[in-house]
Parts: sequence; C-alpha cells; structure tokens
Amino acid sequence: MFAYRHFSRIYIALLLLALIVCMGIGGFILIEGYNFLEAFYMTIITVATVGFQEVHPLSDTGRLFTSFLIITSFGTFAYAVTSISKYIIDGEFNRYFKNYKLVTAIGQLNNHVIICGYGRNGRQAAHVLKKHSTRFVVVEQKKEIIDTINHRYSELVLEGDATLDETLLKAGIKKAKALITTLPIDADNVFIVLSARALNPNLIIISRASEDNSDKKLKIAGANNVIMPDKLGGAHMASLVMKPDVIEFVDFITGQGGDNIRLEEITFDTLSPQYQNKTIRDLEIRNKSGANIIGFKTARGEYIINPSADTVIIADAKLFVLGTTQQINMLKEMFV
Repeated sequence: MFAYRHFSRIYIALLLLALIVCMGIGGFILIEGYNFLEAFYMTIITVATVGFQEVHPLSDTGRLFTSFLIITSFGTFAYAVTSISKYIIDGEFNRYFKNYKLVTAIGQLNNHVIICGYGRNGRQAAHVLKKHSTRFVVVEQKKEIIDTINHRYSELVLEGDATLDETLLKAGIKKAKALITTLPIDADNVFIVLSARALNPNLIIISRASEDNSDKKLKIAGANNVIMPDKLGGAHMASLVMKPDVIEFVDFITGQGGDNIRLEEITFDTLSPQYQNKTIRDLEIRNKSGANIIGFKTARGEYIINPSADTVIIADAKLFVLGTTQQINMLKEMFV
C-alpha cells in the first residue's frame, strides 16, 4: 500500500508527460512535415519551455498547435517535476527502498522468532534471543519506540499492527518457528494468538498475560505457554528470600550466567538416525562431549529429572542437556 500510494503519483505524472510528448511528435509530423527526430526535438523544447530556436519556421497552424502544446504541457510538466522532487526530497524514495530491503530480508528468514511488541518484556526477549544468535523480527506499532531500537537485528523491525493478519504475514509467520506476543492489553494478545495459530498451526506461541483469568483464554486461543510477569516476578523474589543460592544458580544456568553456559534441548527428530531409539547409555554424551543430561521429557509429556541410563530415546521425546558452549557445540556436531 505504501509503495502503490506514492509510486502511483509519479506513474500518473510520467504517463501524462509521455502522452504530451507523443501528441507533440505526432502534431509536428502531421502539421509541419518534420521527421521523427525534428518533431521530438521541437516537442521537448516546447514542453520544457527552454526557448531554443525552431528547427524550421512554423506555419500559422504550427504556431497555433505549439501554443496549445505549451498550455497543455506546462501544468503537466510542473506536476511531474514537483511529484518526483517531493518523492526524493521528502525521503519517500529512501523509505520505499528501506521497506523493500526489510521485506526481502524477512523473506529470506526461516525458523526465526517473531516478537510482537517491544516494551519491557519484548525488549528482554530480544536481548536473550540476540545473546543466543537467534534471528528474530520485531513487530511494533509505535514509531517512537522503533526509533530507539539499535540491537544487532535492528534492520528486521516491522512497523505495523500485530493484530492484523497482513502484518504477521509480512513478518514471515508461515516460516517462523515461534511467536512471542508481549502487548500490554490481554485482548490484543488473544487476537494475535488466534491469528497466528490459524496462519501457522505448528508455531510455538508464547504470550504475556496481565489479568489472572486471561491465561486460560490465551491457551484456549492456541498459546503453548502463557507468562504472567507480575506474578512470576513476585514468586521469583519470594524464592530468592527462601532459597537464594538455588534460585541464583537456576538463573545462572538458564541464560544469565554469560555466553559460556548453555542449557539445550535435543529432540528425537534432531538426533541422527543412528542414535534414535537408543538408550542414554548408548549415546555416551558425557564421555564424548562433556555435557550432562539433566532431564528427559517422555512422549506423553512427563518430565524426568536425572533420567536413568537405560532410558530409551523414542519418538516425541526430548533430552535436556547442560554444558559449556564448547561442549554443546561438540554434542551437536556428533549427535545432531
């Protein structure tokens, strides 16, 4: 819509100019008997009103035609020059190509994350994703907030209303792996979740909720997980009073301990075929990579802490592995 609205003005101006030029060429050829080049030259100097000498002296009919051409072309020429100048000077030209570059960049993404809303929660989500080198697209409606974005993927910021399907499609929701919606109004988040789930049934959707009864509605709408920052923050602070070292350790291994600590999940589908349907003992992950398996999720969705070495990794199961960045990278090279 942006490109069509602003380009159409230039297209109309150029079309009118082309019509005037064609009319002038045809008129000079028919009336004065000029050849094409002479007629083109006379038309250009007449339309541009530069006042150069005529190719040949004009007849009375030719003078009347030239006068008519000047009158009809003056406004058109001025309109065309004004439209093109305004398009360039006002920055519309740059905005169009910036938008084109954005659309092209998003079109090349795959398995990225979409963040709807760049408030405190959206900003924190972007910070963590950036820390783990995960590509993401930010969808934000407020221009003043967009102007403050300066993170590594700042070129992937889409200005628009995330509740509209058109905006989500521009953000590449068809090829995204996850969506995080952090808008302050729960109704907007519900609407986004409904739209996102319809557009991509396999999408992982994480939503923020403010009201106590909104989490159920968001899950019914299709959210995989619902986070209530106020409740979570209060519980976290209380836990720090009761078990400060335990909570700080959990924070340390779940993303706040620097780039060298990684807690990763390895799914059955991502394992190489030769390691599927094997026991944890068969994989020898600790011996080969140094990483530790600290958890297991069964195909039925049950969680097991410190799973037995005899646990079989079957379809829809997941392994939770803790290690340094080097250990995790080694693990992925060997098993994924």
